[in-house]
Amino acid sequence: MAENNQDIAGLVESVVTPLVDYPDDLEITSREEGGAVLVEISVNDEDTGKVIGRQGRVIKSIRTLARAAASRSDMRVEVEILD
Repeated sequence: MAENNQDIAGLVESVVTPLVDYPDDLEITSREEGGAVLVEISVNDEDTGKVIGRQGRVIKSIRTLARAAASRSDMRVEVEILD
């Protein structure tokens, strides 16, 4: 399952990287927690709003995409933005 974690994290990274102004500050980690994969996104403070989007639309889309990719492997995925 660790390989799938990295695949989902890579997918999230490929979506988030073009959105941010400071890609060097972007950190994406994934780990298993309670039977689900937790993907955590850490960005520069100035980029947080871009990743969240208006009314949370961008982060909701990222979560939907990650969950759809994970459903092929019968995995549960949670995507969170760290402060």
